[in-house]
Amino acid sequence: MNRQVMVVTAAYGRDKVAELGGQRALLPVIAQSGADGVEIRRELFTASELQQLTELASAINSHNLVAFYSVPEGLFDSQGQINANLTQRFSEAEQLNARLIKFSLGHYQPGSDLSALRIFLSSQQVQLVVENDQTADCGILPPMAAFFRDVTAQQLPIKMTFDMANWHWVNQSPQQAIEQLAHYVGYIHVKAATYTNNSWQAVALDQSDGSWSGLMQQLPANAPRGIEFPLEGDDLLAVTRHYVDIVRKD
Repeated sequence: MNRQVMVVTAAYGRDKVAELGGQRALLPVIAQSGADGVEIRRELFTASELQQLTELASAINSHNLVAFYSVPEGLFDSQGQINANLTQRFSEAEQLNARLIKFSLGHYQPGSDLSALRIFLSSQQVQLVVENDQTADCGILPPMAAFFRDVTAQQLPIKMTFDMANWHWVNQSPQQAIEQLAHYVGYIHVKAATYTNNSWQAVALDQSDGSWSGLMQQLPANAPRGIEFPLEGDDLLAVTRHYVDIVRKD
């Protein structure tokens, strides 16, 4: 199987992205690494870059890359209402020619009527995915499982981005999460983490205990895989290519 591998620009770190002049500067590296696409992060844009999304889309296309778009916002606000920026964020995704737009869950209230969201999504071309984040009240298993049960029952075309390591930050078991959520997964954030200095930290796969590989085998084989662990070193192309190869084959 020729698995689709995406590189998340945030993997290079906010400082490196800024040093290079923005996410667009990483496109040659990502393309030459053999990756299939790039996950563009909204939080890494400057105000002026947000006004140049169509130009970025053209650059992504010129490198023969697929675009995914990550929004650092919950799908539901603190009152349990649909994110007021939803229409604007989908417009940004369309300008990027993104195939997928990613939100975290936010403060979803289990059992909510999702008909308004279903109607909105019926007119959209971009796939909506919801990720487990590192927030102790929203990124844990019970609300995530409740949301996807409701999504299924109410027949919404929403899939899950399964971040393999974020569960550690909220004291949850990745294995238990897989057992309950794997069949909803449409995108995988490949990430390893280690507990040092009283906190969890993302680490490169070669520096981990290897448990990420076993988790990967239990997730849908046809789901795109996004590299979100740190990509660091003097030769970013070599580092990126190394991990693209690992993530694609594992």
